[in-house]
Formats: sequence, structure tokens, C-alpha cells
Amino acid sequence: MSGRFPEEFLFGSASAAYQVEGAYKEDGKGDSIWDNWVRMEGKTYKGTNGDVATDHYHRFREDVRLMKEMGLKAYRFSVSWTRILPEGRGRIEKKGLDFYHQLIDELLEHGIEPVLTIYHWDLPQTLQDEYGGWESRRIIDDFTEYAKVLFEAFGKKVKYWIVLNEPNIFTQLGYLLALHPPGKKDMKLYLKTYHITALAHAHVIKAYKEGGYDGLIGSSIAYTPGYAASDEEADQEARRRYYDTVCWWIMDVFYKGEYPAWGYEEFKRRGIAPEVTEEDTAILKEGAALSDFIGINYYQSAMLAHNPIDGVGLTDFNVSGEKGDFRESGVPGLYRQVFNPNVEYTDWDWSIDPDGLRVALVEISERYEKPVFISENGIGAFDELDEDKVHDDYRIEYLRGHIRACHESMKEGVDLIGYCTWSFTDLLSWLNGYQKRYGFVYIDFKDEKLPRIKKDSFSFYEEVIRTRGENCIK
Repeated sequence: MSGRFPEEFLFGSASAAYQVEGAYKEDGKGDSIWDNWVRMEGKTYKGTNGDVATDHYHRFREDVRLMKEMGLKAYRFSVSWTRILPEGRGRIEKKGLDFYHQLIDELLEHGIEPVLTIYHWDLPQTLQDEYGGWESRRIIDDFTEYAKVLFEAFGKKVKYWIVLNEPNIFTQLGYLLALHPPGKKDMKLYLKTYHITALAHAHVIKAYKEGGYDGLIGSSIAYTPGYAASDEEADQEARRRYYDTVCWWIMDVFYKGEYPAWGYEEFKRRGIAPEVTEEDTAILKEGAALSDFIGINYYQSAMLAHNPIDGVGLTDFNVSGEKGDFRESGVPGLYRQVFNPNVEYTDWDWSIDPDGLRVALVEISERYEKPVFISENGIGAFDELDEDKVHDDYRIEYLRGHIRACHESMKEGVDLIGYCTWSFTDLLSWLNGYQKRYGFVYIDFKDEKLPRIKKDSFSFYEEVIRTRGENCIK
């Protein structure tokens, strides 16, 4: 492989509808679970919400012009389910379709490949109220019908589709840690809802293929590879258990069509394993075989140690941004995530480990033998505006290391389609409001005009794209 990324490699950036669009009550849009969750006291950081967000709904042309200026090859965005189907199913809102047609056309006109995410966490409230949303298998049919509406509307324009964004995260935060809607804490329910997301993924993949569309489709999993804290057998075993109940658990059911045997038996022994029917296995295996690529969102790695049966349980995240608030977390009898002295940490105590991305890409490629698309990677930070400039050298360094890791993985045989940073502009962080910034473009949320200001990292990534990564690899 040469010292540059291939010509066709998709250097991109990403966002999600609720986090950028705003206009939450405009043009016939229905309520999502997030429209209501943010109105419950104490559920979000300082009561922040996405009612206006970055106002991308009204300013997408301005944002796309900035993407074109950067030279972006791909823009990954999500569609708001309730803009298209305000009640979750049935009546189609034409104004919603029109908005996404305009966005897609604007991207294509500027030479930017649209990467469409069908679901990025904004479930219609009607479906949550009617049958519990992801807790019921009824959602499989409703979600598949919604996906078919999008395929029919945009299938001739969009060549890259992501069915679900981080199903392991929205089910964990919603049903195990109570940090996202619907705010429950039940390990069995988490495993059940995750299983239902896998079934929904498989049904949608099948529908796309049966529709004969000319494009590639997969789902994106949040992937956190792990290292054993020592050579001790107990820590090595903790790592193995972590993979069988976390990494391989979340990936295998989507991309092999079955769960790891040891992990399933362990959860079954604990009385919390999801029900898997013969029909489930058949559609899961079909969906796995038909998936064109594996999307992964990578932010950090984990260091793993032995956790006794009476050991530490799952703990809340650092949402304050006060560095040094790292908390051990784990599942008693399985594993414990501990501080890694070999890496740096962000202000939110997320480990910074570029080589962990290489490790993740190689082990995923070897296990599933499919192309991989990095749909998110980035660093959240307290960016400061100084005389209309933002000097974010830390972001440049972070991205440089991770882009270099991508190139190294390709030299080791990984078929990598593209790399999307999170995010293009600053946006609403689900748990951290507007204080945690990820973008190349600074947005002053205190100014009603929401001005867009290019950070130093904007020029850096522009150079990455222009040189096909040469400025990161050399």
C-alpha cells in the first residue's frame, strides 16, 4: 500500500438529526422520545435541548458550503423518523421528505457523498407510548416500513446506508443505566431490546436487498476494544469474558447472526439471556450475510481486570468535564474496567488511544471478513473562542493519530471504506449539553445568530483530504 489513502477513500464527517437540526415543531414533525425527555427536570445537562440546536434545518446550505470548502468527500447525517412519519407509521409528511431531498441534492451538487443513517435514537413518542418502543417486537415491522419509505424516496441518490447508529449504546443508556429515555435500569431488558434491534437491522437489510437498490448498507456499532490489565490469569480471563459479553456479543448477532456461545450461556445461567427463536436465527443469519459493511464508532479503548462476584457494578459517566473523575465500572463476576496508565485521558475521562483503533479494525476485519466504515471518531473538549479563532491543537493531534492508525490497519489488510469524524460542526451532546464540543466549526450558542467559525482543525482536515492523509502518515 502507498503512503496515501486510496483515491476513492471517503474522508467525511458526521452529525445526527436531533443534535443539529432544531425546528422541532416545524413542517408537521411529530414528537420523538427526545423532544419529551429533555422537558423532564434533571434529565439533561442544565436543561439543554435540541429545539434549536445548530439550526441546521434552516442553515444546511451554509453548512454544506463549508463542507465543500473543506473538500469533504462524505457527510453522514441521520433522518428524523418523525419528520417523515409524524405518528411513527402511516401518514407520510411530504415536507419532511422535501427537506432531506434538498439536503441530499445540495450535497451531491457539491460533490459530497451522502451517508444516510436511518435511526439515530429519536424514536417516535407515539410508538413508545403504544407498545414500549424497542421493548416490543412490534417495532420491527414499523421500523422496516419506515426504512422502505426512505429507500423509495432516496434510493436512487444515496449509495451508503447505515440502518442503526450505536444500538448497543441507546439500549444500554436507555434500559440499563437510565441516562437516556425511557430511563430504566434492567439488565435483562437491555439484552432483550438489543436483540430486537438486531432483528430490526436484519429485516431492513433484507428489505433493501429485495428492493434491488444500488448501494451499500450496514449498521454502526460503538466498539471499545479491551486490554488485560496484567498477565495474571484472572485479568486475562476478565478480558475474554468482556469480549464474549460485550465486544463479540454486540457484533456477532449483527454480523454472524448468533451470539457467542459462552456469553449466551452465562447470561442464560443468570436468567437474563434474550429469547432467540429458530425464526430469529434464520433472519439474523440472512441479515448478517447480506450486510455490505460493518460500521463502527470508535472513541476509546478499555483496560480490563478481574471483578469478583461481589465486585464493582456499572457506574455513571463523568458528565462534568472535570478531568480525573475516572470511575471503575464493570459487571460482577465478568470484568472490571480500570484506569489505563499507558494512555492520556480527555476532560471527560475517555482514554485517548489511537492504536486501539488499529486493534479494533484488525480484529473486526479478521473475525467478520467484511469491509469496515468508521462512522464516528473524535474528541470532545472545552474549545475556547479567542478573537474569532479556536486553536484546537489537541483535536488535530487526536485526529492525526487516529487517521494514521487507519492507514496502518489497511496495511495489515483491513478493507476500510471511509472515515467520518464526529462531528462537522459543534452540536448538542446528549449527556453534556453544548459545553462538550467535537466539531471543526465552532458555533457560538450564546449568540442568537449562531455564527459558524472555522477552528484550526478545519484547515488541518482540509489538508488531510487534499493530500489523502499524507500529512498524517509521514
